[in-house]
Amino acid sequence: MNDSSPLQLPAPAGKALIIGGSLGGLFAATALRAIGWQVEVFERSPAALDSRGGGIVLQPDVLRAFDFSGIQHTHALGVRSRHRVFLDAAGKIRHNQLAPQTQTSWNSLYAALMSGLPSEHYHRGATLIDIQQHDYAVTATFEGGQQVKGDLLIGADGGHSTVRSLVLPDVQPDYSGYLVWRGLVDERDLPDQARAPLYENFVFQQSPESLMLTYMVPGADGSTRVGERRFNWLWYLKAAPGAELDAALTDHAGLRRPHSVPPGAMAPAQEAAFRALAKGRINPAFLELICLTQAIFVQSIQDLKVPRMVFDRVLLTGDAAFLPRPHTAGSTAKAAANAVALAQALKHQPDLHKALAAWQHDQLREGAQMVDWGISMGNRIMGIDPLSTR
Repeated sequence: MNDSSPLQLPAPAGKALIIGGSLGGLFAATALRAIGWQVEVFERSPAALDSRGGGIVLQPDVLRAFDFSGIQHTHALGVRSRHRVFLDAAGKIRHNQLAPQTQTSWNSLYAALMSGLPSEHYHRGATLIDIQQHDYAVTATFEGGQQVKGDLLIGADGGHSTVRSLVLPDVQPDYSGYLVWRGLVDERDLPDQARAPLYENFVFQQSPESLMLTYMVPGADGSTRVGERRFNWLWYLKAAPGAELDAALTDHAGLRRPHSVPPGAMAPAQEAAFRALAKGRINPAFLELICLTQAIFVQSIQDLKVPRMVFDRVLLTGDAAFLPRPHTAGSTAKAAANAVALAQALKHQPDLHKALAAWQHDQLREGAQMVDWGISMGNRIMGIDPLSTR
């Protein structure tokens, strides 16, 4: 690659190849369409994506991205919570503070973003295998031999990015030392006695090396009407590298997954052990949530910072570049901010190289700060001494 080569955009705008069809890719696609770019989104999964990640705290950067891209939504995107409530293991309130915020769901954001992208520009079952850069273009090659040429290729394909593996093969996520177990429960299914302390609040139970929390999110169909919403819960627990981590990430078919076991795929013995653990450690309302969850899923918490985001006509965005821990509530917001900043840079600077350099300067700093903040917060919550893990 020759970073000093003159890179000029064809008038009036360019064509972007976006690898990854989840939220990060859709934020990039809709933002670039808003400034007149042609976009093509390539998602490796042949089936429609669904319910990835459960709940999401709705941050201002996400709303700014929607406004920038002209994304319309016909109903409220999220559910408001009023207080942050801390319970002990018996379910008694230890602390209660006014802290209003809004929580949404992956499904709600995905549906809204997809409504802003014509379906002919979203390609499923497209697995990237190679990238070739030329003086005035970049070519993506997919399984089956299909090749597509564009002015810019955006790696928005998550923490285990194929694009990143091609441009930064030695940079991989690091395991943090703990997992998050997750689930969703329909509002109507939770008994009144369990619902009372959780209803429309952001609720925590923290103990040494453990944090569980829950909040309400839109229903499976995006509804925010009372009785049609869901409770999203998360429980952070340590898992030592080796046998303990391997057991947690091995699915019902005996396959050791790289970093997560999706809903419905957990090994029965592992699920039974998790449910048994809950009975002795968490308060009654949280225990009821776990008991009512039909499809528990688990993800390893990982850290990632890239040294650069731009590689001539290829760039990394969202989790492909920086993986902040979930305690920051910043992963989705970061992807949205990356996308809007990129569109603004390209809109105001016709020289592609200069536009991308300016974009990278700010995004590198902000991404690294968020990752560092998440590591500090997560280690403190989970009682992890970073020096002992070196």
